[in-house]
Amino acid sequence: MFHKVLATFGSGGAKIDARLLDRTVSPGHPLHGEIVLLGGEVDQEINGLAVTLLARVQVPGTDKTEDLPFGTQQLVGREDIRAGQQIRIPFEVPLPWETPVTSVYGKPLTGMAVGVRAELDLASSVSDPFDADAVAIEPLPPQKRVLDALSRIGFTFREAVLEQGRINGVNQQLPFFQEVRFAPSPRFAKVFSQVAVTFLASSERTEVVLEVTKNVRVSKTGGFGGRGQDFLGMFTMKPDVNWEKQLEDWLHVLAQPRGIFD
Repeated sequence: MFHKVLATFGSGGAKIDARLLDRTVSPGHPLHGEIVLLGGEVDQEINGLAVTLLARVQVPGTDKTEDLPFGTQQLVGREDIRAGQQIRIPFEVPLPWETPVTSVYGKPLTGMAVGVRAELDLASSVSDPFDADAVAIEPLPPQKRVLDALSRIGFTFREAVLEQGRINGVNQQLPFFQEVRFAPSPRFAKVFSQVAVTFLASSERTEVVLEVTKNVRVSKTGGFGGRGQDFLGMFTMKPDVNWEKQLEDWLHVLAQPRGIFD
């Protein structure tokens, strides 16, 4: 149980404690928790209580990050909280299918910051109390297949990032996307510098976008010597397809020279 009150309303004001009841959850599934609302030393009026899903994303073209909301649920409207009163308010927040993965087999992914923020709106307050918890989000079974396949080929996890923006040519719901980045296996090390995986899941299917950075002697923009050129591959995972073989075959084809300067 993770207890941390991040802010309170003055001295002796009401407090809240957000508690997650699920140790792990997957995209497309509900996240369960409860808010413990603790009355202060005096009666106070509440305008509302809400929980919001937040993701820390990279701002394009900068080194800055910002916390973007991607789902909010109102739990309480206008009410009064009596001095010393304690109220438990359960919540169930549905996670979008494109919710970023933050851990794999219980191991946190470096670079991920996704969580739930509970905020109490107190009438006539200067600052409102809030509490935030990080959420452990495990990949869906099709997503695990992709990550396991890359691991078996010999690729090693490097980092995960969230980028604000959209990927062209795909049906994307959230205003940001996740890249899980891998260093190439020794077999591909001379050809590739990085492989990044993006999942765009829905209730019907899982789309996989692969961005491979290939070492080339001349890039599309011209110039010689050790340049990297990105190649995109987009796949729809199907239960009757050997996706692992399809992935490896595509990487082998991409690794082949495509011209005298490749």
